[in-house]
Amino acid sequence: MPQPSFLQSRAFETLLAWYFVSVWGSGFLATKIGLQHAAPFTFLTLRFAFGLACLIPIVLITQPRWPTSRRELGHVIAGGLLMHAVHLSGSHYTQYLGISAGITALILSVQPLVTALIAARWMGERLSPRQWWGVVAGLAGVALIVWHKVDVREASIGSLVAVTVALAGVTAGTLYHRVFCPVVDLRVAALVQFAVTIAVLSPLAWLVEGFVVKWSWALAGSVAFLVIGASILAVSALHTLMRRGQATRVTSLVYLTPIFAVGLELLMFGEVPSALSIVGIVVTCFGVALVAWRPPPGGNAAA
Repeated sequence: MPQPSFLQSRAFETLLAWYFVSVWGSGFLATKIGLQHAAPFTFLTLRFAFGLACLIPIVLITQPRWPTSRRELGHVIAGGLLMHAVHLSGSHYTQYLGISAGITALILSVQPLVTALIAARWMGERLSPRQWWGVVAGLAGVALIVWHKVDVREASIGSLVAVTVALAGVTAGTLYHRVFCPVVDLRVAALVQFAVTIAVLSPLAWLVEGFVVKWSWALAGSVAFLVIGASILAVSALHTLMRRGQATRVTSLVYLTPIFAVGLELLMFGEVPSALSIVGIVVTCFGVALVAWRPPPGGNAAA
């Protein structure tokens, strides 16, 4: 029996998963830096313009498969607007309006629970009791990690609306891609989605924010990291994992992103996590393990 290649192996999936978690968690910090130099719509316009400049030569050289029908192209556009325009605009404005990173991380970490409910109700996914316990435990762990940062007095109506929009966008966009874009080349998808996101957000950047930019190396660094590391590579990793596995199992990785945010705060700012946060990290890892664990081939454990 032929052995699967590395790109088809669980080891490759594990590598993709840890890459996604580390970059997604680091992205909160990079976004915070970028928003000090440009308002959200302006910052996102710059981000996707740079992304477009990176992707055009890649697509021209590799010549991947393009959507073969208007219907397929429409699905790519819709998925991109949900994942990039709606989700990122909401999450960026949440931070821009002053809501704490703790509340933002906590609300956005509801995504795996929402995904599990949607997948179980409308996508025919059956989760074992172990996986449901894992979903709940992961959310509880995230709450413990960020509890010391939560200050409900910072949460204005506008910021709560923005973070709710972000949650809806990332959940809908992730599931939409899995259902309607299962075979679309991810390079082409990113190129098309970046272009339509710029078309939607750049007028808002001019009309709402005046397209004011404080140019700096810090801004350039945050844009480069978020474009190459997150919008191109991490989002592609997420969609690849979604195509290979259960939606709930994959999105449960989102629970791990606050752990990386806490670790970066320790390394960069010397902010030592509280004992409650450390307990939360352990609980979160346990919850994700319950959701993501799969028995070895030929095993009898329930999936």
